[in-house]
Amino acid sequence: MKRITTFFKVTIVLVLAISTVFGQAGKETSNTRNKTLIVFFDGLRPDYITREQMPNLFAFKETASFAKNHHSVFPTVTRVNSASYATGSYPGTHGLLGNAIYIPEVDPLKSIGTGHEDLIKIPGATGGSILTSPSLGEILESAGEKMMVFSSGTTGQAFLQNHQANGTIINPELILPETFKTQVLAEIGEVPREVGEGLAKHKWVTDALLKYGLAKDGPLVSAIWLSDPDGAAHKNGIGSPEAVEAIRFVDGQFGRILEAMQSRGLDGKYNIIISTDHGFVTQIGSISLTDFLIQEGLKKDKESDDVILAEGSIYVKNHDPELIRKIVASLQEEEWIGAIFTKAKQAGDNHGWVEGTLSFDAIHFNHPQRTGDILVAKAWNDVKNEKGFAGTDYSKGKAGHGGSSPYEIHINLFAKGPDFKNGAVTELPTSNIDIVPTILSIYHIQQSAQMDGRSISELLKKPSRATGTVQKELIKTEVTHDWGTYFLTLEMSVLGRYKYFDFSKTERVFKK
Repeated sequence: MKRITTFFKVTIVLVLAISTVFGQAGKETSNTRNKTLIVFFDGLRPDYITREQMPNLFAFKETASFAKNHHSVFPTVTRVNSASYATGSYPGTHGLLGNAIYIPEVDPLKSIGTGHEDLIKIPGATGGSILTSPSLGEILESAGEKMMVFSSGTTGQAFLQNHQANGTIINPELILPETFKTQVLAEIGEVPREVGEGLAKHKWVTDALLKYGLAKDGPLVSAIWLSDPDGAAHKNGIGSPEAVEAIRFVDGQFGRILEAMQSRGLDGKYNIIISTDHGFVTQIGSISLTDFLIQEGLKKDKESDDVILAEGSIYVKNHDPELIRKIVASLQEEEWIGAIFTKAKQAGDNHGWVEGTLSFDAIHFNHPQRTGDILVAKAWNDVKNEKGFAGTDYSKGKAGHGGSSPYEIHINLFAKGPDFKNGAVTELPTSNIDIVPTILSIYHIQQSAQMDGRSISELLKKPSRATGTVQKELIKTEVTHDWGTYFLTLEMSVLGRYKYFDFSKTERVFKK
């Protein structure tokens, strides 16, 4: 009897020991799960990345995997790309169509901005969501994980990355949840209130990332968005001393992140994905789209609701087909106007219903409720500015983006970490909408059916099926008027069912 009792005691001890070992092993695996950091440098042209200007990013890219044919989402503006990367979908799916948008339920007389204070009006006015497709933050939450967003830019750009606020947003003007604000300001310090270019805000959000994002119990996914060199280039021009200073400063913050990861032993435990929202062009325009339409008698005045503009989107009252045709015809004659898009002749058609236009469907812009009647991009060329940077368009301003030139659409994506191949290069087309599907693939989390993007599996270490080959597709249209002929060409990179908008180009041949 004593030997049986001893046997049972030994057995229980062994079972408990084995359970403890396996329990600790499981816990260790959970704690050491590879995490992901997304880094966006706002307005980063590929030719900014030099050893002299950006030594940290330059060194990083030398050993990182590289998506050589990476794309911004058109229209190439910040809020569109913030929403597109966060949802893994195009504007025609997520419904955020520009830095300014027209939601008649919010304001029937004019477009609204896309700052946090404007965006939060949408659900109450429409009974729907701000974005009409789920974001990474929502998907991670459903999987029991969290996302934190750190941004030195606008509140709208920060908010759209995690608009359900199921994780955390830390921005100089917006900290969510509100209950976290007091702690952040106490531990990170008050937001710097500067004059001039305001570079210290980048350090402030980087400090926050180092404190909360890279903490041992930090989120599975963190994202930091540094709003320069965009701001400095808008104000002072591409290649200006101020823009160069901003480039060097944000690169320095990236260097701080890499140093912190190394000193904390995290550099082998984080995947780092780097992209930007758009490129940049020099601007030489002299008239706005609104002023032109008023001047031509196609819009009554700036406050009239007969024609409402939201950046390049034009909404015509009651969708009056005759007025739409007149506006398009007038624009087609103007040399400062580039590509013009309208609704498709029929679903899926690449050509617009108005002669000489291409369709919203061709550029993934046809949202069922929110798309207007006409979308306009400014004409562009390859002319270099005084600093030697190629790419010019006819928007008003000093330098900017939003158009369909390759200088605005073609950007870089780099990725490095335990789940990525070392120094791999893909020639296949990729886009900002592919970032989230790639992250979900890493963590074996199901991709939303609404997502338009793909996992960039060719850069990942885990085995994957062949991704196919890319084909170039040219879509052309033309129309002849009394003054001459307007030609419009759009190039797509096609990879199976995935179509990437490369650029559009216009030409006019005037009658003699």
